[in-house]
Amino acid sequence: MTNKTRHKSLALAVAAGCITLGLTACTQPSTESAAHSSADQPIRIGATMSQSGAYATQGRAAKNGYRLCERDLNASSGVLGRQVEFVIHDDESDSEKVQALYESLISETEVDLIIGPYGSTLTEALAPVTEAHRMVHITPLAATSSIWEQGREYLFMVLPPAELFLAGLIDLADAQGYQRVAVLHEDALFPQAAAQGARDEAEERGMQVVSFASYPSGQTEFDAMVEQLAADEVEVLAMAASNLDDFVKVQRALKAHGVELKMFGTSGAVQEFADALGNDADGVFGLSAWEPSAPNPGADEFTAAYQQKFGQAPAFHSAGAYASCQLLAQAVEQAGSLEQDAIRRALLDLDTTTVFGGFKVDERGYQIAHEGLFIQWQDGHKEVVWPSEVATSEPRWPADHR
Repeated sequence: MTNKTRHKSLALAVAAGCITLGLTACTQPSTESAAHSSADQPIRIGATMSQSGAYATQGRAAKNGYRLCERDLNASSGVLGRQVEFVIHDDESDSEKVQALYESLISETEVDLIIGPYGSTLTEALAPVTEAHRMVHITPLAATSSIWEQGREYLFMVLPPAELFLAGLIDLADAQGYQRVAVLHEDALFPQAAAQGARDEAEERGMQVVSFASYPSGQTEFDAMVEQLAADEVEVLAMAASNLDDFVKVQRALKAHGVELKMFGTSGAVQEFADALGNDADGVFGLSAWEPSAPNPGADEFTAAYQQKFGQAPAFHSAGAYASCQLLAQAVEQAGSLEQDAIRRALLDLDTTTVFGGFKVDERGYQIAHEGLFIQWQDGHKEVVWPSEVATSEPRWPADHR
């Protein structure tokens, strides 16, 4: 059974009112699921999000983004005139489990569409599965460039590339005249790429990278590494990790050993960092692909709706997942059906700005429109400090910290 071709823009209902936003996505039902895709049945979107394991902090926030988008789509007129139903499983931050769960979602659960899990490691594990099934795979929170350099046709990036995640930190440090940089990264796919990007950026600017070090996933003790930073007279520490608890551990070790850096910057800024550290978080910098203050269409309404539904402010992981759902829906509408290659082409042609920011990809599905933001924790709050044109505060330097 096929769907009638329809073209429309979706009015997403949010708590603050109704706003018109462009949405996009792609998929094609299998022969076996034809009965399921009839007009009186919901469009089912299969996904996993890490609710346990190393990526749980990011995964819980991203799952909330999916659920809010599901609600908002259904509060308007759905997609292609049908309601939307998310089927979301916990992948436990495990690569083998993510493969098995999506294989089951596609082959056994008879979902109409899929949308990606958290992070580069799980996306790299999943990509062969979605490519084999020729399923369009929007990945909300994966950014490592190498994933898009393997001839894949159905994979789409929403985040800025990983190699740019610490660029704002290096730019700020260079402007202050700081020269001695250390780069520390978890030994995993995304952190490796982000760390290499920071190293390349610093060296291109003539700064001295005095240390480039990795540590195994799951490491709990960073005292020796922190002591070495002091011995090397490091001014700027750029750190990349997928397990966001590592940032907390390093900051605690810095404080415990009395190591005073000019700058400490991380590849991910989330509220849990400040919640864990209290005043000790102040002064630390971090990449945020999105903040509520970003001048994107619908950002205020999204933030208010998220706060009302979940009782907390959205992280950039929440906004990335919400926007990916937007993009999925828009692509289906533009294609006028659930036919996968038509939706793939719609995504390749799309040039838009979502709640999350710019979206435009090249023929690989590789993001070329999103740059990200750098924040600094100031008095317990995140303040955007880079780029300057969207900054909400000036950076505070060591002499300014209160």
